[in-house]
Amino acid sequence: MPALPALMGRLLSAASWLTSPLAPDDYLGLIDPLLDARLTAGRVTALRPQTPDATTLTLRPGRGWVGYRAGQYLPVGVEMDGVRHWRTYSLTSVPGRADGLVTITVKAAPDGKVSPRLAHRTPPGTVLRIGPAQGDFVLPDRPPARILLVTAGSGITPAMGMLRTLMSRRPPHPDVVLLHSAPSARDSIFSSELHAAGRQLGWLAYGEHHTRTHGRLTPDALGRLCPDWSERETWACGPAALLDAMEDHWRGAGVRERLHVERFRLAPVLPPDPDADPGGRVLFTRTGTEVTADASTPLLAVGESAGAPMPYGCRRGICFGCLTPLTYGRVRDLRTGEIHDRTGQLIQTCVSAAAGPLALDA
Repeated sequence: MPALPALMGRLLSAASWLTSPLAPDDYLGLIDPLLDARLTAGRVTALRPQTPDATTLTLRPGRGWVGYRAGQYLPVGVEMDGVRHWRTYSLTSVPGRADGLVTITVKAAPDGKVSPRLAHRTPPGTVLRIGPAQGDFVLPDRPPARILLVTAGSGITPAMGMLRTLMSRRPPHPDVVLLHSAPSARDSIFSSELHAAGRQLGWLAYGEHHTRTHGRLTPDALGRLCPDWSERETWACGPAALLDAMEDHWRGAGVRERLHVERFRLAPVLPPDPDADPGGRVLFTRTGTEVTADASTPLLAVGESAGAPMPYGCRRGICFGCLTPLTYGRVRDLRTGEIHDRTGQLIQTCVSAAAGPLALDA
């Protein structure tokens, strides 16, 4: 008997002629947003406070969700005042759970717009838009024998996904040292769970560094806390200053290849391609605004010039804040030259330009 998702996909494909010009997913989404495989959504089923400013949200993804690897992050779209704002949060659950649920842990930024809403004002039952999991900050399928995880603040979240995944596997387990930096014990996300795991598991050593008491975590302090750091494969996630110092320290010791960091970097923008599509008309569906765009101007700038309420985050140091669904058409990634044309695909408007007529859900 064929798997249920595959069977449903074939039935919907066969029924598409009945719903034309709309797709079956358009009608299913009206019944329940989780049934729409093109515009993937997730329903919040539970919330669990971690610290005064951090909360774990449990989500049930709908059709179209294809899974993830431990350490990856999830684009999340939140509707606020008629505008969908996108942010990314690391997945903190074990991939492939039997119940199909996933978790993200959100730390509310003091001056944030979206994170306080998610962390403190998102009740169970809320439906959020979600994109495909992204990122290459992941453990290999066969983890090394000795691992060092260095995290600070909310940088603990991808490491927690990795660690929980290792806990779910059968022995033998790698020798893992996790060093986490936070202002105080009260601010350390997952502190109780990690201390308990450190006591119960013979292969995990967990330590906290409190900056209000001991100052900023430095490579020298790391060396004292983990003397064999240079012999371990290391994954680090946290503020840029910490990652910069670690990169310099590992490079100076001749072991830079053993350090993996989670850091958002924008790739250089390619020059205009004379052979590429010459731009096109762009429709912003929420306002009905339509303008002509060239092939080299980012769609974020095109929309803002036209008066469309475009979400963004780059100017505040928040990567992926500009994600916007592609309703139809083609866009060109200004960093790679790659063409994207899948309906419902999340487009980074700050680095994408028109490659013909298109419409954005903005």
